Amino acid sequence: MKYQISCALIAIAVLASCAQKKATPSATFKVDEKRSSIEWKGSAPTHAHTGGFKVSGTLQTDATGKIAGGDFTIPISSISNSDLKEDGPRMQLLNHLKSADFFNIAVFPEAKFHITKVDMQDNASSSATITGDFTLIGKTISMQLPAVIEMGTDEISAQSTFKLDRLKWGMKSFNDPEQNMYILPDIDISLKLFFIRTN
Repeated sequence: MKYQISCALIAIAVLASCAQKKATPSATFKVDEKRSSIEWKGSAPTHAHTGGFKVSGTLQTDATGKIAGGDFTIPISSISNSDLKEDGPRMQLLNHLKSADFFNIAVFPEAKFHITKVDMQDNASSSATITGDFTLIGKTISMQLPAVIEMGTDEISAQSTFKLDRLKWGMKSFNDPEQNMYILPDIDISLKLFFIRTN
């Protein structure tokens, strides 16, 4: 009898150990800053400018392997321009974008995005909707982003293309179509983010 009980206990312990090995622990993934990019395009009726930002941050997954949250920081001072080839005009544009007419980095040096929810369409698709709070120029607004997310054990990638209405965050300079200098409200944003598991 004692032998049978001991065997049963050993079997239960082995099964419990196997179950624990199959479970996926929660994990943290860090932005691979060298590979990741945020690209922007701002347009006027007759021309446009393009450029990018650097980004840092982390994603968290839960025990089921799904994305549970994330926080990202965009240093506005990292803004770059890719369409102007001469240093003088390029620096003039970047300094203007950093001024109080636009990002006002002397007061608001960073933008932040906090993920509150990620909805994957189904198990067979990588299409998703990311819901989060975006803070820019001191104002936080909830927004939804369409995304393509590829989930891996040690790496996650996410891509998204969307329009950002600068007027909603109070960036209202040059928004009168009747004036000589008029900039369209929508900024085109393209995200390509790569994450590496840290634990």
